[in-house]
Formats: sequence, structure tokens, C-alpha cells
Amino acid sequence: PLRGFAFDAQGDESLILSPVICLGRLDISQLFEMSSPEKKNNEPETKDETKKDKKEKAKEEDEFSPEDKALQEGLELAVQRTNDSELGVVSAALEHLRKEIRSATTSMTSVPKPLKFLRPHYAGLKETYEKMIGGANKLDMADIISVLAMTMAAPEERECLKYKLQGNPTDLGAWGHEYVRSLTGEIGNEYNARAITAAGDGLTEANTADLIDLVKVILPFHLEHNAAAEAVDLLVEVQQLPLLIQEGAKVDENNYARICLYLLRCADFMADPEDLAEILNTAYTIYSQQGAHVDALRVALRTGVDLDKVASTMEAVGSDLTTKQQMAFILARHRVNYEFEDDDDLNALIGNGKLSECFLALARDVDVMEAKTPEDIYKSHLADTAAFVRRRDANRVVDSASTNLANTFVNAFVNAGFGTDKLMTPEDSQWIYKNKEHGMMSATASLGMIFLWDIDEGLVALDKYLYTKEDYIKAGAVLAIGVVSSGIRNESDPPIALLPDHLAEGSSIVKCAACAAFGIAYAGSNREDVMEYLLPVVQNSEGADMTEVGLAALSLGHVFVGSCNEDVGSALVERLMEASEEELDHPMARFLCLGLGLLFFGRMERADGMLEAIKTVEHKMGKYAAITLESCAYAGTGNVLKVQELLGVCAEHLTENADHQAAAVLGIALVSLGEDVGSEMALRAMDHLLHYCELPIKRALPLALALLNISNPDYSFVDQMSRLTHDSDAEVANNAIMGLGLLGAGTNNSRVAGLLRQLAEHSRDRNHTFVVRIAQGLLHMGKGLIGLSPFHSDRLLLSGVGMAGILTVLHACMDMNKTILDKVHYILYYLTGSMNPRMLLTLEEETLENLPATVRVGKAVETVGQAGKPKSISGFQTHTTPVPIAVTERAELAGEEFLLTGSNLEGIVILKKNPDYEPP
Repeated sequence: PLRGFAFDAQGDESLILSPVICLGRLDISQLFEMSSPEKKNNEPETKDETKKDKKEKAKEEDEFSPEDKALQEGLELAVQRTNDSELGVVSAALEHLRKEIRSATTSMTSVPKPLKFLRPHYAGLKETYEKMIGGANKLDMADIISVLAMTMAAPEERECLKYKLQGNPTDLGAWGHEYVRSLTGEIGNEYNARAITAAGDGLTEANTADLIDLVKVILPFHLEHNAAAEAVDLLVEVQQLPLLIQEGAKVDENNYARICLYLLRCADFMADPEDLAEILNTAYTIYSQQGAHVDALRVALRTGVDLDKVASTMEAVGSDLTTKQQMAFILARHRVNYEFEDDDDLNALIGNGKLSECFLALARDVDVMEAKTPEDIYKSHLADTAAFVRRRDANRVVDSASTNLANTFVNAFVNAGFGTDKLMTPEDSQWIYKNKEHGMMSATASLGMIFLWDIDEGLVALDKYLYTKEDYIKAGAVLAIGVVSSGIRNESDPPIALLPDHLAEGSSIVKCAACAAFGIAYAGSNREDVMEYLLPVVQNSEGADMTEVGLAALSLGHVFVGSCNEDVGSALVERLMEASEEELDHPMARFLCLGLGLLFFGRMERADGMLEAIKTVEHKMGKYAAITLESCAYAGTGNVLKVQELLGVCAEHLTENADHQAAAVLGIALVSLGEDVGSEMALRAMDHLLHYCELPIKRALPLALALLNISNPDYSFVDQMSRLTHDSDAEVANNAIMGLGLLGAGTNNSRVAGLLRQLAEHSRDRNHTFVVRIAQGLLHMGKGLIGLSPFHSDRLLLSGVGMAGILTVLHACMDMNKTILDKVHYILYYLTGSMNPRMLLTLEEETLENLPATVRVGKAVETVGQAGKPKSISGFQTHTTPVPIAVTERAELAGEEFLLTGSNLEGIVILKKNPDYEPP
């Protein structure tokens, strides 16, 4: 049998992608018909055909062995005896038929002989059944006809199920797996048929009690015989998933992991929010019942960050401190602002208190502690041709400000988290003063990136810049406070102590920096006190600076990402409605829209009310806001209908006022990402857009391609992006270069590095060179140890905080000339929330000290629904932790000395000693 997925669309109702079972019943019938001497149709026989059939029949009879003839005669005699008036004779005949059918063996190329011999008698047996008086014999006869119907009845008549419902309700397994699978398929079809009939009759619910009773019998059979996928498919078809968590479902420690894995993969295809919630809650309950609390927490986070559910999951662990610590590391990676009332040590772990220490342990292990200069990244000496040297010398004076600014960002990204560099941290450094105005701000802020995740050292380094009279330097220091605190929760909470004063009293540029710092420092925290500082900036409409308003709105989106906070949502919508034409034309107005979208990130239908309100904005930014909000709300869901709607938006041929189309292109990638089939389909759709659509859409395409594969330089994507970097339109080329940087972020990919080096060598435009340098910095982020991928926990979880930082930069790139290439280049620091070490580091159970363990690292292989114990990785290499892990890689323990606390090796993992381990 084959298992697949089918679309079910009815009218204008939503498209449902549900797992079904394809049972191949036709193949068995055809196989039988091939071996049957009877003619299938009623065409007139020619003499030649008649002679040929007679010869074949005679030959077949000659080939029958004595055992086959005896079997055939016995079966035919039993069929005749079923018409006997004596109940005892009928019972014996039925018993003979049942025994022969059950004991028959089959192969891949033939039908069981009893079924073959009984085929001519199928119609007669049905007639005999109709004449029978109720009783045990009639029930047994119904069972036998049900089995025969598996190969003899027309599929649309569902006679296999019809007669089974009239027969004995138990003892299904004795008839074999193929029979149960056939019955399972017909149950699904019958359930759908009854539901459609009931809907046509105006009933709210169809009568399916008899089908559900049969499902309850089939379910334990499937689970006991390693057919978890078939069991889940059946329950999804008849909308009875809760049966899995009831007593008697036969879910145990041997099969629960396989069942839950299949449930979680099915969740990717659930378009209806209620169905999605049900399937995730079922998986959550099974994990909790089996004591797999770490996995239960992962599923709880997949349903949306619900702190009550997190708390109940934590409480269920009891006194197992090691499991709680592992769960704390998962919460820290997902940036969940959960707090224990009486355990400061666990709170420190959730607040990423050990992140800097663990990252530096990885860096020391792979020997990359030495600071790198931008020139180490550019490798200009590889391109020292005479023409290149002349061009570089000619442009050196003219482009010094732009070059120094690019060097600032490259230095910050490459040395992020290491606490040392060669431009900013030396005591006699004058690097800040080699930049102009806004460049001084970004240079000072780069200190926050260099001391990333190390608040104590970072604040000491920043202290002297907070009291300078130069506004741009002070603004940079204020922004650096937010950057260094990104993802870190500290007891003293420095950002909330330092930032409000600068927000209230500083100059415009300092206020902008404070707004951005709040968003970067408290991303995903849902803190009401931060809202109180930022809302007045958004609501200010008298002579407001739109840069301040845009950054404040964006930061509110980061802080309350995915929370659907009503106060923030209503404030942002009101500001959009009340804004003047001039304000909405400002380049920073797009971040009002993005802030609103982030607020409803991944919350699907909960954004509908806000969407209706947004449609009242008549300015072109109203369309932009609506599409941004809708695409964020369905981010990572793979919803086919939403992708179709967004493609419809792109179908219009517009050359002006087409910002909303660019947002739609980005939305297609945002909705599709995370699911392999959806990503492939999105890639094909974008290939069509590239050939047939107007320039505004083409400019957004490289950004959408990058979004599909963040920190995953897949060859096909890199190849496509490389072609776009040479486009005649400067904006397309710049976006493609930035896309290359995001594709390879933190991977040190040599192919991407070579492409960027060639672009830098031949670049004659200042802006073009600046973007190439930024892309080079992203590629070598954290010296190859920090990635931007928003997915973690074996790609089960999509981090809203991580996605928010990436979307901020992508939306800025849609108008790059007025944002990143103008005076708002510091918006690149919003990427800080997306930056995470791409590592596997193992800790000792009691002390949480680094524990070297032997692991195998290889390309991740999909194992869902596969029989036995398939390998989860291929092409592996054996390493000793800590070890870097790429986006497409997976790790597993190489020996039996240690046991996992959870179920997957990723990030920071606590290992327990195996009490049964015996050293060789």
C-alpha cells in the first residue's frame, strides 16, 4: 500500500490537506482478473477467441495440482452447503470457508487461491446471505463476504465495510493486514460521504457511531503491528484523534515516539486552525503521559508561546532537576520570558546566562579565538591585479567614509560574541572618529555586537561613551546597550535602568537609538513596562519624526512578537489611520506595518479583525500593511490558499505604487518556509515571477529566495542568486548580494565567498561595494560559528524573535537606498535577535560543566513513517563535542556511555551517565 496526501476542496471553503491511505485495491482486482478464466466484458466472442479460451481453461485445469483441485472442490461444496436448511451444516460450511481463507498464503504476484476459487460464487453468496435468518451464521457469512469484497466488489460500493458492519465487530486481525487496511480506507470514504450527505440535509452532524465503534477496534490492531501511520491517518479521516490518548489505545513506550513524530509532520498539512490545535494537543498529551516532558515542552512551544502551558509542563516534571535544566535551555533558545518564582539558577539558564560561556568554549575548541580584521575577510590580495590596484587607489580617498562604515559592520559581525577585535576594543583605538556622523553611531554600537551575550564586560566597555557630548557617539552607546543585552535576562536589568532617560531627554538621534535598543534587548519578552515607554513615541502625531515612530513601532513588534497584544495593535492601527500622506510616504512608515505584522506572527485567523481595520487606510501603505500582516500571521504554516492569494496579488502588472507586490513576494516565501515541499513549490513560482513580472516584483525576489534558505547555502539557490547579482537594475543586484549574505550567514561557504570576492573586485559603485562588504560580514558571522536560521529543535520550532530580526532587514532592503544605504544603516543591528551559535555542546549532569562526548554528525534524513529503526543521518563524521552543526545536519551519540535528557542533540544538551554501561 502507498501512503500519500490528497487535496479536498469544496466550493469556496478552505483547502484541506489531509493524510489518506491509498490501498491499491484495484491492483489486486486486476491481478485476479488476469488469472481468472472468465471474460470481464460482454462483447460477442469470436470462434477463435472461444477456442483460445477453451484451450487456456483446459491447460489451466491440467496445471492444477491435486491439492488445488481438492481445495477448489472443498470450497465449492462448502458454498453449496451454505444453502442447506440445517443450521449445523451451514455452520460447518462457514467454518470451512473461514478456515481456508484465513490460512491461505499469498505472494506479490498472485491472489490467494481461496479468493480466486470463490470469485465465481461471490454474487451467489450475497444472495444466500440476504435469505438467511438472523443469528450467528448470518454474522459469520457477513464476515466472509466482507473479506471477499476486498478484491471482488467495486470500490465505490464499499461492500467490504458494508458487510463488516453487519457481521462480527471483533477479531479483525485474524483476516490479515491487507483486509484491515482495505477496511480502513473504506471507513474514511464512508465517513466523508455521510458528512457530505448530512450537510446537504441541513444536519450539523452525521450519524457515524457504527463507524467509530469499528475504528476503536482497528486502532489497537494498527498500533500493535507497527502501523502507527495508518492508525493516525484513520483517526484524522474520521476526526477522532482524542482516541489516541484514551485507555486501551495501546500507545506505550515502544511506539509513542513514532506516533508523535508522524502527528507533528501531519501538522504541517493542517490548514484549519482547530485541526492543527487538536493534532498538536494530542502529541503534547501523549508525550506528557509517557513522561517525555522535554518533547512535550517542544510541542507546547509549537502551538504558540502559552506561559500557562509552559508552567504546567514544568510542574509535571516534579523534582527532576536535570530535565528542568534541559527544558530551561530550550526556553532560552526560543527566547521565552518564563520565570520561576523560587529558583534563580533555572532563571539564569532561561535568561541565557551560560550562552556566552558555552559559545566561547566552542570557539576555543575549534581554535578561532584570535580576532580577525575586515581585510582577513575580504582577502583583497587574491585580486591584486594591476587594474584592481589602480582602481582601489583611485577610489580610496573618495570612498573612505563608506569603506570605514562597511569595515565597522564586517568587524562587528565577524567578531560577534568574542569580546575582542582589532578595531574597537584596543585601548588606543580611534576607529570611531574615522567615521562621520551616523557612521560614528554604528561604530560605537558595534561594541555591543563584539561583547554580545556578555552584559558585564560590555557595559564596562560602553560606559565612557554614554557621557560624551557627541550625540552620534552617545546614540551608538545607547544602541549598544540593547545589542549586548539581546536575548539575555539579567537580575539587575541594565537596559530598563539606562534607556528611559535617553528616550525622554536625548536628541532625535539618541531617541531613535533608544527605541531600537528597547526592541533588540527585550525581543519576545512581552513586557508591559517596555510598552509604556514606546507607545507614547508611536502615538505622537504633532511634528513627529517618522524615523522615531517607525523604530518605536518596529520595536513594539519585536517585544510583543506573536502575542496579539490589543493595546499595541490598536495603537499601531490608529497611528496608520491618522498618519498624513507625507508621513506614510516616509521610508520608515513601512516599519509601522511590519511592527503590526510581527504582533500577530504565526497566529493565523486571530489577525482577521485587525486586517479589516487596516483595509480602511486608503494610502498605498494600507495595502502594504494588509499583505505584511496577513503573511506574518500565516508564517511557516504552508497554507496553500494564502500562497495562492499572494500570487494573485503579484499577477497585476504595475510599475508604480507596487510596494504591496514586493511584500506579497516576501509573503509567499514566509508562508512556505520550513516545509520542504512548500519551499520547492515556492521556488518554482518565483521562477515564473522572475520571467514574467514587472521590476518591483523582481527586486523583491532575491530577498524571498534568501528567506527560504537562511544560513543554508543550497547550490540551486546560490546559483540563481549569483545570476541576479549581475542584473542590469542596481536594486535587483544589491538585493541579490544581500541575499547571498543571508543564504550563507555564518557558514563560511567557500563558493559564496568566492562569488562575493569577485563582485568586490569588479565593483565600481560605492553602494554596490558597501552591500558586498555587508554580505561578506554576514557570511563569516562569528567566524563561522553563529547562524541566523530561525528554526531549531530539529526544525520543529520557528522562533518568532529570530524571524523578526530577519524580516526587519528584508523589509529595509525593499527600499535600500533610503534605509541601509542612507542614514538608517544601524537597522542591521536588529539581526542580533536572530543570531545564535550553530553548535552542539554537551554538559555534565550535576555541575553543568563542559563534557566532551563522541557524536556522529551527518546530513539529516527524514524517518517519518519508515519501518523498523531507520538511520536518522547519512554521510556522517565522528566528532568530539563541542562541534558546529549546520542547518541541514543532525547529530546522534556515537556510544552508549551517556543518555540524552531529551530526544535530539542540538544546541546545549545535558547528558546523563548510562547506569548499564560497561566499558570495553
